[in-house]
Amino acid sequence: MTDLNKYKDNGVIFMDEKTVYIEGNVSIGKGTVIEPNVYLKDGTVIGENARIGFCSDISNSTIGNGVSIKHSVIMDSFIDDNTTVGPFAYIRPNCNIGKCVRVGDFVEIKNSNIDDGTKISHLTYVGDADVGKNINFGCGTVVVNYDGKAKHRTVIEDNAFIGCNTNLVSPVKVGKGAYTAAGSTITEDVPENSLAIARERQTIKHEWATKHMNNK
Repeated sequence: MTDLNKYKDNGVIFMDEKTVYIEGNVSIGKGTVIEPNVYLKDGTVIGENARIGFCSDISNSTIGNGVSIKHSVIMDSFIDDNTTVGPFAYIRPNCNIGKCVRVGDFVEIKNSNIDDGTKISHLTYVGDADVGKNINFGCGTVVVNYDGKAKHRTVIEDNAFIGCNTNLVSPVKVGKGAYTAAGSTITEDVPENSLAIARERQTIKHEWATKHMNNK
């Protein structure tokens, strides 16, 4: 394990240095706080005034200034300034995540570009996608990037709004300012400033529950 004194001399704050493991080729900027049980692997660069939270595992990645990471795994990726990650996020290789992005709990991102100001708050998978600025992902969104034989890319342009439980079946494009309705499975491109609804219309069967319970 690397001697932590060189980091402390540079203004890095360790909350419990006995539980932190840092490999040899790691850089950490002034004012960054490292919480307990953090593992920083070779090739990792962390900027100034960041906070690397409890039980985070970061390998060969660049973390910008003011970034906050909570209980998450980050591999071979770039995260720009003032972005928050976690808790319990998984950033897989070849991700480029912009400034002031929100990657929330139980979010997995793989081989994707996420531009500034986008919010992916919870329970979402984004794989092989190019995502623009200021996009909101509703809970439970899935980018369906694999057809069983090959991976395909999805494009989501600036200021789009992805409703909860949307499936984006790649390759597909959601245009600028477009919306997808909650519960939709999107298989065709959505034009700019449009609303895409791809689900069955609700059907009500009156007294179904009463009859069903009486037959028990």
